[in-house]
Amino acid sequence: MQGRETTDGTVGRTLAVLDLVAGYGRPVRFAEILPASGLPKATLYRFLQALTHQDMLAYDDDRQTYAPGMRLVRLAHAAWAQSSLAPLAQEVLDRLATDLGQTVHLAQLDNGAVLYVDKRNAAMPVEMFAQSGKVGPAYCTGVGKAMLAHLPEDKLAAAIARQSFHAHTANTLTTPDALRAELARIRERGYALDDEEHETGIACIAAPILSGTGRVLGAVSVTATTATTPRDQLLALAGPVRKAAAQIAATADTWRFPEHKS
Repeated sequence: MQGRETTDGTVGRTLAVLDLVAGYGRPVRFAEILPASGLPKATLYRFLQALTHQDMLAYDDDRQTYAPGMRLVRLAHAAWAQSSLAPLAQEVLDRLATDLGQTVHLAQLDNGAVLYVDKRNAAMPVEMFAQSGKVGPAYCTGVGKAMLAHLPEDKLAAAIARQSFHAHTANTLTTPDALRAELARIRERGYALDDEEHETGIACIAAPILSGTGRVLGAVSVTATTATTPRDQLLALAGPVRKAAAQIAATADTWRFPEHKS
């Protein structure tokens, strides 16, 4: 574990352990956490104990596993209600998913990564990475690129520096220069595409949600499989997606959100 947690001392490293446990998506044993944490055994145990005592993690004595605790659940609910676009966007997302019959995602940008904050499934759901609460890469997702394209240069440079540029598929953009060129095209046309860049067989079209001053609040996307939705049909959804983004932005402009780190 490196990055902010190393500069924030014990608190940062403890929170990194919390992130690690929550990221498994299931109860996890100490032996699984240890190699992934990069911490000495005694240090990891101390952090886990502190998190458990604070109800941020719950420990199951019978299974000997750790999982997110109820205090974390309460905090997450409060954050969702106060800092997320999700409560404000519910009606727009419902309408967009119903009208198009496709999967809809709502996302925000946090420290250069995409945080999926809400989702509406298509009539026939498709198995894919993006789920509410998951964190994904920005450089190879439609919502991520839609948001990156509208960041001011200083924040964009910082966000690009945080990208891994791992080639998830043959279509993934794997250099900062290639990404910047794509972001310029996105700014010109007003929407972003994920052309099977994150997952093979999955494509999406996304639009940024911008405040009246141009601040990036989030992004909304429509996702489909390439087997059921040809590219020209996906491109035809640019209008509805951009309209939904504008509607969410209009509602959000009346609400003061905390400043998210890009």
